[in-house]
Amino acid sequence: QTEIFEAGKIFARAEGIVPAPESAHAVKAVIDIALEARKKNEERVILFNLSGHGLLDLQGYKEYLEGKLVDYEPETIDLSYLPKIGEG
Repeated sequence: QTEIFEAGKIFARAEGIVPAPESAHAVKAVIDIALEARKKNEERVILFNLSGHGLLDLQGYKEYLEGKLVDYEPETIDLSYLPKIGEG
């Protein structure tokens, strides 16, 4: 998550728009593609859709900027007890 909020912060400073965290995932992908192209000395045109602003989720940015946001490691859980789709 912290890399996503960092990408959102970079975008906000450059463009003046705070992206929603969901949209900041796209921003992070674009930054990664641009950095890879720069590393390979490739000229790239990168188009993406910023689908939402982050004005309703400023608390997440606040926690990130204050160093309170930590990356979450998902747990592996056993789902074998769930019914299988297509099985009688």
